[in-house]
Amino acid sequence: MAEKKNGIDQALIRDLANILNDTDLTEIEVEQDDLRIRVSRAGNTQYVQAPMAAPAFAAPSAVAPVAAAPTAPARNPANTVTAPMVGTAYMAPAPGARPFIELGAAVKEGQTLVIIEAMKTMNQIPSPKSGKITEILVEDGSPVEYGQALVVIE
Repeated sequence: MAEKKNGIDQALIRDLANILNDTDLTEIEVEQDDLRIRVSRAGNTQYVQAPMAAPAFAAPSAVAPVAAAPTAPARNPANTVTAPMVGTAYMAPAPGARPFIELGAAVKEGQTLVIIEAMKTMNQIPSPKSGKITEILVEDGSPVEYGQALVVIE
């Protein structure tokens, strides 16, 4: 059996990293009891995250801990439009085209705010309400995570 340190099985992490390399996957996640381990890579870099209050131990040189993201200012959730999926955000219907929205512009309920490309499918993200765009929180072509704040409408 593999040696464990503080509940983290380093051999399991190495095995998951090898599975990524063997299958060309970019991410794999395993959950056992109260421990969740996610190994992902961007290019040749691989990351390990153990978010359930367990310390993350990395394999030498192949795996690095995930850095914490800076905290965003508090926003009224009723005014914030969030990403319904993981993908790439596009602010215009085509490269060089006029953006769907601009800061300070009025929008109507149902109007397209942004497109999120996920698995080569372009998904239009509609405005849930009419109002004024007070913040645009993503840049054109940037990756977005599920639940990430995209736009604030007041």
